[in-house]
Amino acid sequence: MTFFHLQLFLLITLVTQISADQTAKTYIIRVDCSSKPSVFPTHYHWYTAEFTEPTSILHVYDTVFHGFSAVLTPSQAASVLRHPSILAAFEDHRRELHTTRSPQFLGLRNQRGLWSESDYGSDVIVGVFDTGIWPERRSFSDLNLGPVPKRWRGACETGAKFSLKNCNRKIVGARYFSKGHEAASGFGGIVGGINETIEFKSPRDADGHGTHTASTAAGRYAFKASMEGYASGIAKGVAPKARLAIYKVCWKNAGCFDSDILAAFDAAVNDGVDVISISIGGGEGISSPYYLDPIAIGAYGAVSRGIFVSSSAGNEGPNGMSVTNLAPWLTTVGAGTIDRNFPADIILSDGRKFSGVSLYAGEPLNGKMYPLVYPGKTGVLSASLCMENSLDPNQVKGKIVICDRGSSPRVAKGLVVKKAGGVGMILANGASNGEGLVGDAHLIPTCAVGSNEGDEIKSYLSSNPSVTATINFRGTVIGIKPAPVVASFSARGPNGLNPEILKPDIIAPGVNILAAWTEAVGPTGLDSDTRKSEFNILSGTSMACPHVSGAAALLKSAHPDWSPAAIRSAMMTTAGIIDNSFNPMLDESTKKPATPYDFGAGHLNLDLALDPGLVYDLTNNDYVSFLCAIEYGPKTIQVITRSPVNCPMRKPLPENLNYPSIAALFPTGTSGVSSKTFFRMVTNVGEANAAYSVKVEPPKGVKVSVKPWKLVFSESVRRLGYYVTITVDSKNLVLGDSGAVFGSITWVDGKHVVRSPIVVAQLAPL
Repeated sequence: MTFFHLQLFLLITLVTQISADQTAKTYIIRVDCSSKPSVFPTHYHWYTAEFTEPTSILHVYDTVFHGFSAVLTPSQAASVLRHPSILAAFEDHRRELHTTRSPQFLGLRNQRGLWSESDYGSDVIVGVFDTGIWPERRSFSDLNLGPVPKRWRGACETGAKFSLKNCNRKIVGARYFSKGHEAASGFGGIVGGINETIEFKSPRDADGHGTHTASTAAGRYAFKASMEGYASGIAKGVAPKARLAIYKVCWKNAGCFDSDILAAFDAAVNDGVDVISISIGGGEGISSPYYLDPIAIGAYGAVSRGIFVSSSAGNEGPNGMSVTNLAPWLTTVGAGTIDRNFPADIILSDGRKFSGVSLYAGEPLNGKMYPLVYPGKTGVLSASLCMENSLDPNQVKGKIVICDRGSSPRVAKGLVVKKAGGVGMILANGASNGEGLVGDAHLIPTCAVGSNEGDEIKSYLSSNPSVTATINFRGTVIGIKPAPVVASFSARGPNGLNPEILKPDIIAPGVNILAAWTEAVGPTGLDSDTRKSEFNILSGTSMACPHVSGAAALLKSAHPDWSPAAIRSAMMTTAGIIDNSFNPMLDESTKKPATPYDFGAGHLNLDLALDPGLVYDLTNNDYVSFLCAIEYGPKTIQVITRSPVNCPMRKPLPENLNYPSIAALFPTGTSGVSSKTFFRMVTNVGEANAAYSVKVEPPKGVKVSVKPWKLVFSESVRRLGYYVTITVDSKNLVLGDSGAVFGSITWVDGKHVVRSPIVVAQLAPL
């Protein structure tokens, strides 16, 4: 889209709202900062003099983004957009959070390898964008940590229940951003204002999510850790000595607003973080182009300054094209299982046993059998889902209730059953969840089962109404095989904006992860849950993302000169695609082999990422070329890059971005033989004198050739390029269920294995 078309589109969109809706909303305004008249001492003076009242401005952005956010009516926003210095204006959107054994599962070992090479990340600062932190947890102790790195320029903002003493040599800074959220509370009641009876107007975490993600990335060793006896052992983050900078941008029951997230990016870059971890996405504008996506814009500003940004892929799997956070400068992380589980069994009165999972830690049923009931047999959807006030106490009292998953939080369904007098719950997956299971710390005896088991139990109950059942809880089991398995909920490719770039990039542990928890709520997060727990077990790509953030901290500490792209490349090209039973990694939802649309390059393996041999590096100019290739005009690109750019006369190809994966797209309906050639450049980060040969695993029915087939490096030759030609014959090409076929190319030198996935797909022409 050209700049003219972008402005025209935005102007028409805003103006057409005027007659129907003059309600004030928050808009994010992108300004060409070079246009500021010299008469104004600061940009703020300029903005308030020419564009809006001082009381309307929420944030002024001056680092990753130039401009401001303000509360305006659509007509005011349309008027602002007509100013020649304004590059873009877009509405603020609400986004959602993508809600101990894992370091070892990633290949980290004491006394050797990446932990020892990086001193556990002690000189690296990880910025966590989330719901804040509970600073008193043992995971955030600064015992025996050295001084705060001198380059740190951030602040420890005080507020409700948060003082300067809550920052230390571990939590080096903490800030909170609420102006966008508070402004939105006045827009027709979209969200309530900050309810200070359940929330802290400070960096303190009332939700728990932020404490969990921060300790997953960089929690200290905490001995005798568990969640009510489950997953007992030593809790630790991936980078235990890394420093934490906390940016509270998400609020309990209210989500996270783009204007606040963008302000946090601005602050974090100025403060001096090295890594940013952001387990946030979705919401409105889920597939917005990059120039309308403040997470993509803020992340570009960070990455362009050498800061690694890790983001969650989203939890809308196993649906195809569900992956979010798609910008190629972001490292997008999906979720896999680890080799630990929390099994529970449902035993029916005929002796049959069905396996599931549970984190219930209360009084067990001790083998006592109870009548079984399925409220959904009446055909009332709300009852089948065990929604609030949907259950008849006369039907469920004293019984184990089957509830279908969906529409409300899993733990909330148990509370509904408890209020109605039920003694236990079987939580059954629907077809969309398949066989993917996650544990929850339910308030009543509960076992979650997959779709097949749930259907079988319901079927048996319908023909045997007097059946009884009990639930047996088996605690913690380690050494589970196979693992990793791609989590059913983990968002999948292809990339819905630019399928030439494979997303997600990688998967990491994201199922049943033990990490620190807030004191403000119980492990379910429900208001009625009065339990207190130092640790909690959660699942989601939110949990996978900080594993990669911690991994980036270790790699940055061990290799300070590596760019964010080099760090991502090291993770991707060494990622595993084989599970611990030495078979191809499976998809939890189908029990079939997973594909790069599910796991990207594979599962994070930090034992190998320390020394990847070769990396695919990228510069700011490469990303600009990519934006030119997808037909963004120079002014549109400037919305993202801040600086004016010129696109080359000869349009580059988006698939030639120097990414560690290759996606070859051919238009549907073409007959005969077609081919595409891709160029890649690798940088040798291993021994100076090295020779690599290529191994090709072509996708089924596809021909792949690589030239040259050998790369020889020396002291003076550290970077070499190669071409990959992918040829398809429509007669031989049989695409899989996902509409693609998959293969790989691998460079090997006898020590290193540098693997890149190949995707070949057909797309309908635009």
